[in-house]
Amino acid sequence: MKNQVQLITYADRMSGKTLALLDKCLTEKLIAVFNGGVHILPFYESIHGADAGFDPLDHTQVDHTLGQWSDVQKITAHTPVMADVIVNHMSRHSPQFVDYFENGQASKYADLFLTREHIYPDGITQEQQNQIYRPRPTSPFTPHKLKDGTTQHFWTTFTSDQIDINVATETGQAYLKSIFKSLQNAGVRYARLDAIGYAVKRASTSCFMLPETFSFIDDISRIAKLHHIEVLVEIHSHYETQIEIASKVDRVYDFALPPLLLHSLFTSDLKSLKHWLSIRPTNCVTVLDTHDGIGIIDIGSDKQSGRPGLVSPQQLDELIERIHSNSNGQSRLATGHAASNVDLYQVNCTYFDALGRDEWAYLVARAIQFFLPGVPQVYYVGLLAGTNDMALLEKTKVGRDINRRYYTPENFSAEIKRPVVQDLIALIKFRNQHPAFAGVFKCHTTSDTCLHLEWAYQAQSVQLKLDLSKRSILILATDDRGQLSDTTSQFLTCLLERTLR
Repeated sequence: MKNQVQLITYADRMSGKTLALLDKCLTEKLIAVFNGGVHILPFYESIHGADAGFDPLDHTQVDHTLGQWSDVQKITAHTPVMADVIVNHMSRHSPQFVDYFENGQASKYADLFLTREHIYPDGITQEQQNQIYRPRPTSPFTPHKLKDGTTQHFWTTFTSDQIDINVATETGQAYLKSIFKSLQNAGVRYARLDAIGYAVKRASTSCFMLPETFSFIDDISRIAKLHHIEVLVEIHSHYETQIEIASKVDRVYDFALPPLLLHSLFTSDLKSLKHWLSIRPTNCVTVLDTHDGIGIIDIGSDKQSGRPGLVSPQQLDELIERIHSNSNGQSRLATGHAASNVDLYQVNCTYFDALGRDEWAYLVARAIQFFLPGVPQVYYVGLLAGTNDMALLEKTKVGRDINRRYYTPENFSAEIKRPVVQDLIALIKFRNQHPAFAGVFKCHTTSDTCLHLEWAYQAQSVQLKLDLSKRSILILATDDRGQLSDTTSQFLTCLLERTLR
């Protein structure tokens, strides 16, 4: 994976409703910005289901309203592309599940879908069901009556429309292999393994991130490598689990960073963030925002094991309330039981609104993200410093839609001209172009209100010096002779301090 900034976007929400329009936007406006590539969120048939493409009908076909595989290939021809592999589930409207509904045990897909009885053949007690870790408060099972009159209780970890796959069977494994083959044929280089932490279930366990899950991740990673695809593992969990996962995979998200940065900027206390920087894995993909909400579980305590979090329970509560306050209560309307959420461990809000639309704080957060070890990704709404889409939330009643705005080409062209967006683009280009980011990273010892980050490669170096007590930031960069590059340093510091003056 290239050590440069990547874009995260839907195929139909950033600059029009087709892959061709996305390609046009990339080639005309962003090809010089996102050298690291683009993560195109699910573009499979169909993107109009229960979870914006994360409940595919056919994982090997492009949604017909977006285009076809040739449109994907046009993008992969000039830009490294990451695509999603939805490992845990598929839509109940998929051809496979429809065939099973029609033919029951005579279906060739009879063992593709996971039922309660596969794991609990003698029935499940309430205590056992309470053990199961899940992102929603309702039962992990949904009954479906088949055509022959029998009723099966299917595992539905997320929504009742998303039927979990039995990854232990040959049929389940063949299904997953077919996805990687389709991606390889289209030139996709990276795969994000969505919801893989839930894929392996065992009786009388949490059915989440089990020892067997790590073996399954190894198996999937080997399949991906056979298709020349590098994998990124997507798991929201306690930070110690993230560290363990990182030692076994190509890449893992640093989901602790977004809430820790907010905590630091809200309190002017960098102690928790710096502790995380001292122990975090370096094979990370760093994000501040994604198509999901802002993760809370990633810095909180583990109630099952009693392990403490990166912040205290009181600090976590105060962080959540500050986001709600900064967004004028909008995030509260989109989070938890307030909307149709499958992610009760997240706060739904744009990152810009979470910071109270403070442009200085937003650019500081992005600068820190770009200075940390790992490959940075910027979500399309974040690129445009987008605000909460309350109209879309009201229309769909789906909490995460508050941060999934639809932009037309005209909207995009207007938004990208905003000064804060142009400043962010300048930071992205700096992160992509300066050779020091390929060198050695150091976090210097400072007081709890200050942060001093440095990268050095041969004679060149870059430094970020932040003092939250003074609300000041300085970026220093040297040239290939080791001399301070005044033009670069003054420009970057100017853009970060522009909104302070």
